[in-house]
Amino acid sequence: MNAPLPVNHQVNDATNLPPGSSAGKFFEVRFESIGGLGAHAAGHVLATAAVLNMGMNGAHFSSYGSEKKGSVVRSFVRLGAASQPIRASAPVETPDVIIVFHGVLLRNPATCGGLHSDGTFIYNAPAGVIPEELKALPRTARVIRVDALGIALKEKSRPNAVMLGTICGAFPWLDAQIVLATLSEEFAGKNPAAVATNEAAFLRGASEFEIIEDVGEAEGDLPIARTDPEFGFQTQPAGGLLPEPGNSAWNDMSASRTGLMPVLDGAKCIHCGVCDLVCPDFCLVWGAGAETSKFERELMGVDYRYCKGCMRCVESCPTGALAEEIEMPGLADRLRVPLFPELIK
Repeated sequence: MNAPLPVNHQVNDATNLPPGSSAGKFFEVRFESIGGLGAHAAGHVLATAAVLNMGMNGAHFSSYGSEKKGSVVRSFVRLGAASQPIRASAPVETPDVIIVFHGVLLRNPATCGGLHSDGTFIYNAPAGVIPEELKALPRTARVIRVDALGIALKEKSRPNAVMLGTICGAFPWLDAQIVLATLSEEFAGKNPAAVATNEAAFLRGASEFEIIEDVGEAEGDLPIARTDPEFGFQTQPAGGLLPEPGNSAWNDMSASRTGLMPVLDGAKCIHCGVCDLVCPDFCLVWGAGAETSKFERELMGVDYRYCKGCMRCVESCPTGALAEEIEMPGLADRLRVPLFPELIK
């Protein structure tokens, strides 16, 4: 469905420029994602389409740590009139639109920080229970849900193609045909086979989203939330200290899974241990066999806190006891067998 725009987000029909640009205000988008879902590419495609083919002025850049699957990625886009220079290169802290690629990011308050009271919040999730974290959104904000991972898996594409379609469907002044053509051009040289699958995912994202009513409870604009503290010469910590040392027991790999997870069928398992030999994260939980069992040690399950969804265990399982399943909200928490039960409060 194509949602109507709020009154102050109407497009200027004479120039087809983003809302508010004539008054010196930019239209700002922040993509919240993890490595591997294509947020950087999505921001690049959106800005390229707007600047080269829609007559707008624009800027795009991303912020991320190690370039690997599972690391946090934020991608920023600013759009304005062609006559309106963009001299800011700072991250988008007060966005008109926030697009969240992975549900686990909702646990971080910084994900929705700075959203305008009349802003739009687009998040990736299948139909079902609305996360409690969304109550922190402005009461007057528009909240859109799209099953980007589900669509991407079915179309053999990536969530970024779906999300680009959704933002074009939510803001009709963004010319969907131009954005889609730019997306296709982006991948035509790198991976020609992906052009058709990306188009199918884009078109589904533009039409198969859902507006969720009565979600947020906050009044007014949300305060800016920065992931890192601002340190000055008087407030910076002493050098050589690790205030938050690395700890494998607290390490959480759940954000690395991109729609699929391994699930154990205990009735099929022969407890051969091949899966444990290939698991790079030691997330399989073993315990003593039952008194009536012929096995001294048995595979009890998976601790999904430490599972990044590489599926090596599934590929190596000789009996099919470990199988690949689509990860629905709450499934990992329900099936999880903790490696460190003493840490669970």
